[in-house]
Amino acid sequence: MVTEESAPEPGFDAKSFLAGLTRHPGVYRMLDEDGVVLYVGKAKNLRNRVSSYFRRNLPSPRIRSMVAQIRDVQVTVTTTEAEALLLENNLIKQHRPRYNVLLRDDKSYPYIHLSQHTYPRLTFHRGARKKPGRYFGPYPSTPAVRDTLNLLQKLFLIRPCKDSFFENRSRPCLQYQIKRCTAPCVGLIDPLVYDRDVKHAVDFLEGRSDQVMRDLVAEMETASARLEFERAAQLRDQITRLRQISERQYVSGEGGDVDIIAAALEGGQVCVQVFSIRGGLNLGNRALFPSLPEETSGEALMTAFLGQYYLSREVPPQIIVSHAPEEPELLEEMLAMQRGHKVTLAWNVRAERARWLEMAQRNAQMSLATRLAGRAGMRERLEALREALELEEVPTRMECFDISHSQGEATVASCVVFNPEGPLKSDYRRFNIRDITPGDDYAAMHQALHRRYTRLKEGEARLPDILFIDGGKGQVRQALEVLEELQVEGVMVVGIAKGEDRRPGLETLILSDERGPSILPPSSKALHLIQQVRDEAHRFAITGHRQQRAKARNTSPLEQIPGMGPKRRQQLLKHFGGLRGVSSARVEELAKVPGISRKLAQQIFDSLHDD
Repeated sequence: MVTEESAPEPGFDAKSFLAGLTRHPGVYRMLDEDGVVLYVGKAKNLRNRVSSYFRRNLPSPRIRSMVAQIRDVQVTVTTTEAEALLLENNLIKQHRPRYNVLLRDDKSYPYIHLSQHTYPRLTFHRGARKKPGRYFGPYPSTPAVRDTLNLLQKLFLIRPCKDSFFENRSRPCLQYQIKRCTAPCVGLIDPLVYDRDVKHAVDFLEGRSDQVMRDLVAEMETASARLEFERAAQLRDQITRLRQISERQYVSGEGGDVDIIAAALEGGQVCVQVFSIRGGLNLGNRALFPSLPEETSGEALMTAFLGQYYLSREVPPQIIVSHAPEEPELLEEMLAMQRGHKVTLAWNVRAERARWLEMAQRNAQMSLATRLAGRAGMRERLEALREALELEEVPTRMECFDISHSQGEATVASCVVFNPEGPLKSDYRRFNIRDITPGDDYAAMHQALHRRYTRLKEGEARLPDILFIDGGKGQVRQALEVLEELQVEGVMVVGIAKGEDRRPGLETLILSDERGPSILPPSSKALHLIQQVRDEAHRFAITGHRQQRAKARNTSPLEQIPGMGPKRRQQLLKHFGGLRGVSSARVEELAKVPGISRKLAQQIFDSLHDD
């Protein structure tokens, strides 16, 4: 049971608040003067834990800085400490406080789905598991699922096609020709034989590859005894491939479901590698980079990571970690609540599992080293940009706009954001441009900039130090007009005009101050950064434009005509053999279709010939 306890009024008085604070377990939230959550913590005894923040001589500068900002403390009382730990992680995910360890990984993990069908289909799946059938996973990454599906097709020839494709075949498709399917769609395999292949695929996914090989060997010997030598040779090759694959699955002898989690910390940064073992098979690994407050130990990191990581994921029965978490028994209790069964945390492991933990640690260290090297390169390019643009300080936030359309159709503007760590994708925005003359890039840029910076003025996010515009003087002029209209100051506008033949390295920078155009040498690190930002804006705009264009083209123009319901549209298209026939028809011909009046026929004609 969770109950809310009243919090003090603004104008925080620690002494009076602590005097009335309960000693029950629960969760506390520390807020600043704007009501923003600074920190979320859990406690076995709320009064003892919260009061520790308000003692003299706090040892940590980070804690002293946080306490100086506190204007309110809110608490939630829970029945048990494990319940408090679970609530703590949910609140961290919800509020994302700056003084907590934050796992920035909200993506759902992919699965392999085996459909419920006479001839089941094996396919990639991500999202809610609502379709009937069986699910295998979760896999750490999309490539891991693709590789496994490719492997299963080679080994067991299970169909990958959609049911709509399967049900409308009159002859085998290419998958049959390249020996990736047995063509059940046209009856080239008996349902019982297909069921056997599906069973083998399921056994393999659940880690019973030895059983699959025994079954295949027995079947090969039977085929050989019946003098079916071609079938026996096929089974022999299948067994060979399966044995080679099983040998590469280093933990196949371990069995069971295990996650191996290793962390590497250096220079205030951290990388956590997660290896997933399901049914004794290695499903692959994934690197994650949580946001880490200063002075965070490996033990505290592991505790926070485990709590947040398994909030929305399946918890395996055993988790092997590189750092012993704080209060491991409590964490095991919380994870068991999530799973519904016992969960064991281990860190002093031996033999095969020690080798896997060592490999996970090595991967974490390599991923972190690569990330740190990339950030060092980013710092060098930012410094070069500061010098090239003669800025007083290194820019900490840059935005770039681009426009994409096809002859005025489905115009989309993109806004991408970069900070000292690189692309800040959570702040990317797209704008579907409306009510302008098709193809008017200036008007499109003006509208996108106005919408973006109106929102920023209203407090959606902070303003950039540099605003890059993919375009020349005209686009830059639009940006300056918008910033002046909205009374936005302190933002430097830089246009990126394409060079001769649109070749990279020949771009001209249109500066918003009095210096005029500038051309940087092709070897300039500042230019390389500008090109990266511009290309990312271009990519993001094109992706949005293509999505809008595809959506528009999947909608019939007849749907926009008042009075044209589904039955009338269907009758009209059937009468004229398609939209082209309708478009070429005269008003008199349209009016002859049952259900189409003369007035509606005129509306249809006018709508299809409004250009």
